[in-house]
Amino acid sequence: MTSTDAIAVETEEAEEALTPAGERLLRAASTLFYRRGIRAVGVDLIAETAGTTKKTLYDRFGSKDELVARYLRRRARVWRAYLRTRMADVPPGPARPAAVFDVLGAWLGEQDRGCAFVNAHAEVGGTDHPAVAEIHAEKRWMRDYLVDLVAESGAVDAADAERVGVELHLLYEGATVLTTAAGVADAAARARAAALRVLGV
Repeated sequence: MTSTDAIAVETEEAEEALTPAGERLLRAASTLFYRRGIRAVGVDLIAETAGTTKKTLYDRFGSKDELVARYLRRRARVWRAYLRTRMADVPPGPARPAAVFDVLGAWLGEQDRGCAFVNAHAEVGGTDHPAVAEIHAEKRWMRDYLVDLVAESGAVDAADAERVGVELHLLYEGATVLTTAAGVADAAARARAAALRVLGV
């Protein structure tokens, strides 16, 4: 079991309960959507991989679109738990927000297809797909998390916390995409160094 899997087990307790068949379907769909893409994966394959039927999938989730949204909601919870667990060990101080990039680098080491939300947006962005709201919510959450970290760190004046947090979010997103799409292995480390400059520490 990877550290990501372990966090996933903890995170599931906060989710709406699923039947055993529903859980198998969500796990199968999550792996398939991330590895192959949303459009390339049909309900037949998900059901077969989960050892269930299409009827069970529709009974539990209503539609493939809702299953995609549920996959992204779980992935967001897993990432947030992973991030909070690792940030809990980082001591307070003006450099603390930059530690997010250490966590990001470790996470991306286990996620060889990069950001699931960026990948999903490439497929469903600009549509009324329910996954779009999940994608936007995750990006807002990460931006707000960084803004809060900056405000708590005391690295900048309170009036500048939002601006600096947003700048760190830009570095975070850039490092995420470059790691996978451009094969820049040290993108997170470079972003961390840039974040320290932005923070002035």
